[in-house]
Amino acid sequence: MCVNYIPIPKRLVLSQFAAIEPKADWPDEVWQDYAAPMIVHGRQGRQAVVANYGFLPKAQLPQGARYSTMNARAETIGQLKSYQGAWQRSQLCLVPMMGFFEPCYESGKAVRHQISLLNDAPFAVAGLWRAWEEENGRRSYSFTQITINADEHPLMKRMHKPNDEKRNLVIIPEADYDAWLSCKSPELARTFLKKLSS
Repeated sequence: MCVNYIPIPKRLVLSQFAAIEPKADWPDEVWQDYAAPMIVHGRQGRQAVVANYGFLPKAQLPQGARYSTMNARAETIGQLKSYQGAWQRSQLCLVPMMGFFEPCYESGKAVRHQISLLNDAPFAVAGLWRAWEEENGRRSYSFTQITINADEHPLMKRMHKPNDEKRNLVIIPEADYDAWLSCKSPELARTFLKKLSS
């Protein structure tokens, strides 16, 4: 599963995703609990919001608790307590990126591979978001990426340890961005969670 990726540069938010640009910045590469942009359906159309990468931010968990919520499995997203409420409320987002990283063990040890589109263009993957009320009265946001089985995908089946299930992010085609963001039915949202073509 993807736990590390390259978010889009801020200059591409408007030109590539027709989204309102956020004021906050983010790093060139993100890991769990890093700030990164997500795109949501706002009152004036698409809006980019800087949020925590990981649905349950470390700052919101009891001291010593550890959860990995950077990825949510499409098969169980509607049943798990962590995601169920946001999924039922259709709090869908796009996670814009230039590429993501996965380990390949074909050499006998983990070798980090960057996976991008052939033309190195930005793309967006399916995500789920939620809001948090902070002690100072402000609101913060977090998100997770949605994954599907990739055991038969020609590239993704080569990633991760030999006996581990292969997973992949769900790339949302540009033509479906608004349909995904404005979808209000969990059943309909599932139709977007398709296997990647080779």
